[in-house]
Amino acid sequence: MALMTPEQFEESLKSLKPRVFMNGKKIENVLENRNTRTVVEANKASYEWALDPRYRDIMTCHSPLIGDVVNRYTHVSANTDDLVKKAQAGTFTAEMLGTCIYRCVGYDAFHSLAATCWEMDRDLGTEYYPRFIEYLKMVQRKDLSVAGALTEPRGKRSQKTIDWPDPFLSLKIVDKNKDGIFVRGAKINISGAFASHEMVVLPQAAHFQGEEDYAVAFAVPTDTKGITYVCQYSPYSAERDAADDMSELGNPRFGQRETSMVIFDNVFVPWDRVFHCGEYKYSVKFVTRFAKTHRMTCGGTCKVGFMNQIIGAARLVQEYKGLEKATHINDELMEMVVLRETGRACGLAAANKGAEEPEGSGVYLPDELMGNVAKLNICNAFWRVMALAGDIGGGLIVTMPSLKELNNPEVKDFVNEFYSFGSQEPTENIMKVHKLLQNWTAGQHGVATWHGAGPVMAQKIMLQRVVNYDHEKNLVKQTLNLK
Repeated sequence: MALMTPEQFEESLKSLKPRVFMNGKKIENVLENRNTRTVVEANKASYEWALDPRYRDIMTCHSPLIGDVVNRYTHVSANTDDLVKKAQAGTFTAEMLGTCIYRCVGYDAFHSLAATCWEMDRDLGTEYYPRFIEYLKMVQRKDLSVAGALTEPRGKRSQKTIDWPDPFLSLKIVDKNKDGIFVRGAKINISGAFASHEMVVLPQAAHFQGEEDYAVAFAVPTDTKGITYVCQYSPYSAERDAADDMSELGNPRFGQRETSMVIFDNVFVPWDRVFHCGEYKYSVKFVTRFAKTHRMTCGGTCKVGFMNQIIGAARLVQEYKGLEKATHINDELMEMVVLRETGRACGLAAANKGAEEPEGSGVYLPDELMGNVAKLNICNAFWRVMALAGDIGGGLIVTMPSLKELNNPEVKDFVNEFYSFGSQEPTENIMKVHKLLQNWTAGQHGVATWHGAGPVMAQKIMLQRVVNYDHEKNLVKQTLNLK
């Protein structure tokens, strides 16, 4: 099988030397820094699950490209069954990690690359598709973790890219030679690339005549010369840095979603890793096909897994406090379940209604209507689930003391007495569950859910383009026999 062990994955990262900064300091080793280590752990878990008989059907599949079993996160869907398994994998990894699986953006980008490279070759006589397939075979054989990068700083949206005062607010080709291209610019809000082997880069937006140098897609090793990662830093990052015991944190092993700005300072990309170079009319297809795939992922799969964690924690709090018969809490839990299942249904509908795109490419993408509905639905649903969990958890979610007080001889007896709520559950467990709810409801997940895979308005715009009311109008005309 073309599958790495978790130990081999960690060992493979030791040979990479990405240039990474966080909190104003250079990180010499992403495996040892407490915050970047969480990305290593999340990706490492995907290697564990792929080798676990219990999860093999979700996390692996057969690749016709190399004739072997591969990790699902290196595969391109070839039918609706693949898309359904993709959706199931998104939920599974999210509920197991309680944060991102950092291979998902690269996974979704593979679908966009395969479909659009095939189409460009058909229409323009280019040779991008076999080039991409050879790259994907390499990824599968080596079982590499691949991050994805689209979002850019960008200038005023009312201006064209070529009219921005700073021409590098969108990633740009600055030179070409017989060996490859050089690019300059940045990608922002990029999840976990510094602890992955490879990064695939797509355009963020449509491009037009005169913007050929912005129409670019490629793949590079994450430690390529000229690439720098400037990581996020928040109170949760500082808390992890300062923690004496990781078990005190809301998500001890996997932490929060870790992102960075990725700076490309005249980065060289050899031609065999370039998949789009100047064909500006196709930039928008890379974007929309990625969005179609990723909105199913963000809307109907991973947030369902996150909701499972939140619902489980809220139910435990209810039981700790002896409130199993409290009607209002049971109503709130049922509302959370309904919101979760609505999200799941939209995601599975997007997968089941998926289709080959373009015809003849062999690439299956989720249904665009249901994918956008899934993401739009989950934006509001996730805020609501967090609000309901906050109500069930109560003020302790944000007022609880440190778990260190359980070892403080001055107050530990009081903390154990008054935070046990008279239950037989160890107070430490009760506090940890509240800390988990704090991680979800008072953390970064609401805004991240709102904006991940595009903000709400992006889905509304796509829905307005996709929805055709002819069927509904004709039904009324037929019913009323309108002349």
